[in-house]
Amino acid sequence: MSSEMKEKCGVFGIFNHPQAADLTYYGLHALQHRGQESAGIAVSDGKRLKHHHGMGLVNQAFSRDILDKMDGNMAIGHVRYSTSGESLLKNAQPLVFNYSKGDLAVAHNGNLVNARIERDVLQQQGSIFQTTTDTEVIAHLIARSKKQRFEHAAPDILSRIDGSFALVIMTENQLLIALDRHGLRPLSLGKIGDDAIVASSETCAFNAVGAKFWRDVEPGEWILINENGIETGRFAKKEEMSLCSFEFVYFARPDSVIRGRSVLSIRKELGETLAKEHPVEADVVVAVPESSIPSALGYAHQLDIPYEMGLIKNPYAGRSFIEPTQELRELAVRLKLSAVEEIIEGKRVVLIDDSIVRGTTIKRIVKLIQDAGAKEVHVRISSPMVRNPCFYGVDMPTKEEMLANRHEQEQAMGETIGADSLAFLSTDGLLEAVNIDLAETNQHCIACFSGAYPTHLYLD
Repeated sequence: MSSEMKEKCGVFGIFNHPQAADLTYYGLHALQHRGQESAGIAVSDGKRLKHHHGMGLVNQAFSRDILDKMDGNMAIGHVRYSTSGESLLKNAQPLVFNYSKGDLAVAHNGNLVNARIERDVLQQQGSIFQTTTDTEVIAHLIARSKKQRFEHAAPDILSRIDGSFALVIMTENQLLIALDRHGLRPLSLGKIGDDAIVASSETCAFNAVGAKFWRDVEPGEWILINENGIETGRFAKKEEMSLCSFEFVYFARPDSVIRGRSVLSIRKELGETLAKEHPVEADVVVAVPESSIPSALGYAHQLDIPYEMGLIKNPYAGRSFIEPTQELRELAVRLKLSAVEEIIEGKRVVLIDDSIVRGTTIKRIVKLIQDAGAKEVHVRISSPMVRNPCFYGVDMPTKEEMLANRHEQEQAMGETIGADSLAFLSTDGLLEAVNIDLAETNQHCIACFSGAYPTHLYLD
């Protein structure tokens, strides 16, 4: 995918395991694709919390010496990409606080649409915020709750926050897990043996720590785990599922299972459906690595066109700065991607990507393939046109910056990016591929395509 839409975050939690910190470290490694700006772990030995945060990747934030000092049998962890609050160490999660009722650690994937309103109210009541992230609102609400015990206060305040959130909250001896009322973010539970409980943004982390999938957390549900066992409840009535459709298109790892569906198989189906809707005569199908590869395989299979690795991604390129000149911007793309001339030269190429937002990166990739000698370049996108910003934890450009809002027709968009043709998957095609009843589109959040948001946005 082009670098115009950034991942959200990933959360992980584990209860009742003697190697809680180590397993959280491994779990965060598996969730690294969801955030690369900072990583953090908080662990409890039953009496107090220890925590460590660091900027960068998980293996940059933690060393063996640090993990050896984090003894305890309960832990939560977080990998972050900043969508609310700057990319600063003070905003790295889990956020850890000491308040009148003890220690508290909070890790949050998502975005609270009413955070500004709640923050203003809390500050008027005397709260002093230490970070610029919306996650801190949750901690202040718990601390100021009239409920004296955490197990009563935490579930009680969940009804006050709105938007998207997959939460793991920990005290010295309790772990609370919760999912927003619309189920906008994925969150699953697993087990290690008979006693240890694991929570994770994606099931791929279960494989990393030797856990078995147990069940998904339901929208509007909270789960409290302590020495007395597991208690569940609801902070909101059950509503229609509005899971972010981009989890299937791009964000989730292909080896994850979300709501019973394999992400890998769905992406292949996206490609097959795209081929049915927008076939083209071509010699080779090429994917923009890496999330587009399954869709490219599906497209190639449906039309019986060879799939080849015509683009190779440099795994060591890392993030690039915004380059000041067109020449340097094109060089930055070539640093990350290389075109294989022997596959592309003289060929009619179908280039598969999972989305277009601004269109700047795909334009450079099209030129890269043309410079490698392609006779034709036909771009096919395995999602609908992105026309609207996300307010639920995905960082993307403004509506005015989006390519689909600057042009009326696909033909004009294709000319802008320099392709011989351009076509997008339809919304019905997307919903069909994820096995959603087309009459019930609100089971998936498609707001970035349709503009129909599942929550109030509090934009006034």
